[in-house]
Amino acid sequence: MDTRRIVVLLLAAVAAGAAALLVRAMIGGGTSKADARPEPAPIAISNVLVAASNIQPGQALSANFVRWQKWPKNSVDPGFIQQSGALSLDAAVAGTVARAPIVAGEPVTYSKIVRSGAGGFMAATLEPGMRAVSLPVTVSAVAGGFILSNDRVDIVLTQTVGDNPKRAISRIVLSDVRVLAIDQTTSGSQKPVSDAKTATLELSPDQVRVLSRAQASGVLSLALRPLGESANAQSASQTAAAHGGEESDGDQVSIIRYGIMRTQSGDGRN
Repeated sequence: MDTRRIVVLLLAAVAAGAAALLVRAMIGGGTSKADARPEPAPIAISNVLVAASNIQPGQALSANFVRWQKWPKNSVDPGFIQQSGALSLDAAVAGTVARAPIVAGEPVTYSKIVRSGAGGFMAATLEPGMRAVSLPVTVSAVAGGFILSNDRVDIVLTQTVGDNPKRAISRIVLSDVRVLAIDQTTSGSQKPVSDAKTATLELSPDQVRVLSRAQASGVLSLALRPLGESANAQSASQTAAAHGGEESDGDQVSIIRYGIMRTQSGDGRN
């Protein structure tokens, strides 16, 4: 093969290669150059208090109703309760009551709870339709100071029915009543027995009227009920309300006078 033909073939091969590279570049072939990108900054996280289940107004909070939830720090509202240090769930909700409904997973905010001793706490602890009524008491009228908040009591009315000799009758006018506070103590801690002056009770509107009439009729005292014992308070209150806060004439009391026992009706008549 002569030299001229070899040179022509070499030039043709070079031209073909150059054309192929040109076409490849025009249609975007080849490996693009990788751009160096910085890693995104880590998202700051905060633990906020959220409801573990639905919470109703007036419900006392405990560790069973709430949990800590990770939350982006830039999305944390100032009203959220955040975990600081080793704050436990018990400490975060100690002495608190829900002021408004809180659904499961919703952050617990300061505006939706109220702490013991703060304004609005008593109103938040009341059951729907109930009223808080304070009753003046003495130490002997509150079982020597052993009746505390959240105890259940019966309200006993004592009336004088005779002066010569002095005679009195007692009857229960309201039963199974919840004690909200003794004086301003709502935590359940025992007060010094000499300090008790008022008892705040949770009553229905009908029971409030019965209690008001009973206060004007005689001396009231509270009888402590055992834990776990519940009476039909509604029936008792309806009976008392139907009789204007007094029981029927059929209630009897036995009186011993000069060694002779006789039966007397609840209104003092023989």
